[in-house]
Amino acid sequence: MVYSISIVGLGYVGIVHAVGFANLGFKVVGYDIDKAKVERLRGGDPVIYEEGLEEQLSKALSKGSLEFVDDIREAVTGTDVTFIAVGTPSLPDGDVDLSQVIAASRGVGRALRFKDSWHLVVVKSTVPPGTTDGVVARVIEEESGLKVFHDFSVASNPEFLREGNALRDFYKPDRIVIGVRDERSRDVLLKIYERIEAPKIVTTPVVAELSKYASNVFLAVRVSLANEIGGLCKALGIDCYEVLRIVGLDHRIGPHYLKAGLGFGGSCLPKDLRAFIKTAEKHGVKAGIAKAALEVNEEQPRRAVALLEKHLGDLAGRKIGVLGVAFKPGTDDIRESRGLEVAKLLLEKGAQVYINDPKAKIEGILEGKANPTQTPGSHR
Repeated sequence: MVYSISIVGLGYVGIVHAVGFANLGFKVVGYDIDKAKVERLRGGDPVIYEEGLEEQLSKALSKGSLEFVDDIREAVTGTDVTFIAVGTPSLPDGDVDLSQVIAASRGVGRALRFKDSWHLVVVKSTVPPGTTDGVVARVIEEESGLKVFHDFSVASNPEFLREGNALRDFYKPDRIVIGVRDERSRDVLLKIYERIEAPKIVTTPVVAELSKYASNVFLAVRVSLANEIGGLCKALGIDCYEVLRIVGLDHRIGPHYLKAGLGFGGSCLPKDLRAFIKTAEKHGVKAGIAKAALEVNEEQPRRAVALLEKHLGDLAGRKIGVLGVAFKPGTDDIRESRGLEVAKLLLEKGAQVYINDPKAKIEGILEGKANPTQTPGSHR
């Protein structure tokens, strides 16, 4: 059986999975509350930049395997499996804002009132352990009047996409984690992913949910540790990249995520690190290493500006360029950008700041206080 799939939430994760599943041969329906975004996607505009995404979107649309709708009932009732891929941003205290997940679950639940057959709801969003079994299942039951694991099932299937490599990571992932409570859900998800060659780990939803946070915390700790080593290297007047290259040759450590710089940004590592810390605190666990990694990361832009002051003196009136404000190469995502943080700190010092990025939309991002420059043909 070839299952039909609906994707609720067409942000970064949602659109990559919608396009990926469609080009694997599934019938996919994408839904988003943002009608303007739906219209752009219908017209072949992927909204975000990701290498190869525009071409893959065009291919799926031309084959007729992918369509976009602004009615969640249409998306859910016309498919067998729904993936929830909405955002889970940080609240001011670092906890996870589940409002979009709850809203999506309510919408799915209301739609299921109009469907007679069993349906699988898969949480792709990054959520705290226990959310799928607890919040999502409960809300869908309340809204649909149906019984979980009888009329419908819920499962966790976290994403491990790297921005800038997202399509490659979709088709050739390091692993696929499937968190389920029933055999039917397990069999459906294994069938959906059968054409993707990767280790497939079948576990519980709680383990699946925590594995996503644990992976990102580990990566964040590596980055911050590399930056602490880099700080000592600068104090000693030696090349930190040479030191870290030597360290990375140890097969127990490896070279990945072991480079000194401004720190990590983007939509995942910072918020997931905060969420992990908050979750640990709720369960009476001290997350000392995770907290230290976050503190180091938040300090890195200030260290960079302090280094400039050391070599240039007073920065007031200085003309300084910031090349690259997307949080990493190969994307236009400026969420928690370290480059933007440096630009803000330079502005506070009275510098004249010029920012440029080949993909990110930079006009007005610092409220007119900085001067965006554009390389012809490079600005999307």
